Amino acid sequence: MKFSEYPYHTIDVKQAKDTLVKIEKRLMNAEDYASFKQAFKDLDAYKKELYTQFSLCEVRHTIDTRNEYYKKEQEHIDEIAPILQEDLVRISNVILESPYRKELEKEIPSTYFLAKEFDKKCFSPDIIEELQKENQYSSQYQQLVASAQIEFEGKKRTLSELEPFMKASNRSMRKKATKAYWGWFEKHEEELGKIFDSLVKIRTKMAQKLGYKDYTEMGYYRMYRFDYTKEDVQMYRKQVLDTVVPVTTSLFARQQKRLGLDALYAWDEKVEFQSGNPTPKQDARTMVEIALHMYQELDKDTGEFFQFMVDHKLMDLESKPGKAAGGYCTSFDTYGAPFIFANFNQTSSDVETLTHEAGHAYQAYASRDIFPSDCIWPTSESAEIHSMSMEFLTYPWMKDFFKEDTRKFYFQHLSDAIKFLPYGVLVDHFQHEIYAHPEYTHTKRMETWRKLEKMYLPHKNYDEIAVLERGGWWMRQLHIFMDPFYYIDYTLAQVCALQFWSRAQKRDPNTLKDYKKICKLGGSLPFRKIVQAANLKSPFEEGCLNEAMKEVQNALNAITDEELQ
Repeated sequence: MKFSEYPYHTIDVKQAKDTLVKIEKRLMNAEDYASFKQAFKDLDAYKKELYTQFSLCEVRHTIDTRNEYYKKEQEHIDEIAPILQEDLVRISNVILESPYRKELEKEIPSTYFLAKEFDKKCFSPDIIEELQKENQYSSQYQQLVASAQIEFEGKKRTLSELEPFMKASNRSMRKKATKAYWGWFEKHEEELGKIFDSLVKIRTKMAQKLGYKDYTEMGYYRMYRFDYTKEDVQMYRKQVLDTVVPVTTSLFARQQKRLGLDALYAWDEKVEFQSGNPTPKQDARTMVEIALHMYQELDKDTGEFFQFMVDHKLMDLESKPGKAAGGYCTSFDTYGAPFIFANFNQTSSDVETLTHEAGHAYQAYASRDIFPSDCIWPTSESAEIHSMSMEFLTYPWMKDFFKEDTRKFYFQHLSDAIKFLPYGVLVDHFQHEIYAHPEYTHTKRMETWRKLEKMYLPHKNYDEIAVLERGGWWMRQLHIFMDPFYYIDYTLAQVCALQFWSRAQKRDPNTLKDYKKICKLGGSLPFRKIVQAANLKSPFEEGCLNEAMKEVQNALNAITDEELQ
């Protein structure tokens, strides 16, 4: 069955609640473990069905946010999901307190119980209204950004469609495109500021209702951070500041020199080479054909996986009007099928997005039979190891996409991997500050971003773009609005992915084997144990960052700027 044929139906909240209550009674009244286990299995099957419908709606809505049917359905789900969460948390408590728990613990991953304990800490029927509002405000942000239509070079374009112009080798063109891009954010600054303020206030209200001082602690529970704390994260941010920022600052200085510029402005950052950035030489359809061949050559299992994605049409890759911004991977667990969503725009990020999201999708495919389905997906920082590592593991096939630009792509991708780390911890640090000070005005939030930005990204030069000089970059980062505290995860995973890159470079025969092993583990282990299972060092471990930086610097220094022109 193809994606377009997957049936979608409106979730009747009364019917769903009735089904859950019946299962709850069976769990409570089970006379033996066999009866309890069967009720638990039925609960899992029903949740798979429910979440598959949620995912179908999300994908079809984000493919075209103008579609009124799925827009209304998404609004309906935003409203009912917190109501059903009340039943699901209550049922989880029945399982946690059941006399059969010890027997169940022998059969399913321990992360299931950890997650349910965390769910208890960040839900109460008292916050259902706030959860509904949070969903509404998040959807408002997504729809506003998706609706962007910017007149540029004689045509109305989405934000994503402006990006190739922002990476143009012609400096005046990229300056014009960058100003047009940020001009949209400046024009909508008041609206974006109000949406974010509503989100900060509503999250703070939820946290305080649950007895927390501010949203941060609740946010960590919602992110299922099982085996590290905000103190660990704070120390890690400091390591990035001390170890990585000097490296990235020198990379930006090298970029400026390579481009022959007197100064590196905001509109120059996206261009690495005077001759222009590497670009894929194909349309989206051909890129998928190349990717299929690539995954078949990489490994039998990855080949089968990508063939499944192609056969069932489980990808929507091209940018188009009304399509939500960004890229993501989700899954339809009833069908054991992942889905890849992207916004291709004829830049190198098309290939990066395809390999990144394919890493997520392969993991979901490899672990789709894990029971219960709650443990198919790992926590976010672990999930990002699969996606970011896949970007590096596919390096040998990049020549098929980039042809004569391949060497330029390697240099750009590897340097971008390092340049990303300070930005990633900046996003995290900003959110810690914002939720510690929910009373901040929009202006104060802008000032906070700019102050932190000068710490982590000291090279930034925003001449002529007032909204950025005032501290407005964060308004384009959808995670800050929709997934609070989901960003440090990418940086932790990047440090792990760089270790896979290093092992592949050294031709370690166990590199792919270890990668596949953790994909099959899914969410059955917490972050640090997944890192251990992959035979990697934890990013929190002293010296880990330093070691990674040295290896990458050596690789980048081995390529001369003359080779890259």
